[in-house]
Amino acid sequence: MAEPRVLVVGLDPAEIEGWDPAPVQAAIARGRARFDELGLAADWCLVDLDADPEGTIAAALGHADYACVVIGGGVRKHEPLLEFFEKVINLVRRHAPGAAIAFDRTPEDCADAALRWLSPAP
Repeated sequence: MAEPRVLVVGLDPAEIEGWDPAPVQAAIARGRARFDELGLAADWCLVDLDADPEGTIAAALGHADYACVVIGGGVRKHEPLLEFFEKVINLVRRHAPGAAIAFDRTPEDCADAALRWLSPAP
């Protein structure tokens, strides 16, 4: 049986104007390290909102059979992105219908969010 694979979908902090991406990039690096610590396979799809983000996400969803898709807070929490968030949910439903959908609190806890859905229920 193949190891479960996770896709993390979020905004590319380097593509957001008007703020320093370094702290978010550092948090993403810690989040990636957490996947490694837990032995979980993960791909990251960080999108630029000005460069066909829906197409980028749809293509990423087609790269593997994902057991879980974690949608980052940058997509979910910023009210002007509500319509985009809806599109992301529907892209996951369409392109990875068997995948659980999880939400992180920060880029650092993406793996833990995925584990909520990858671990068998008690």
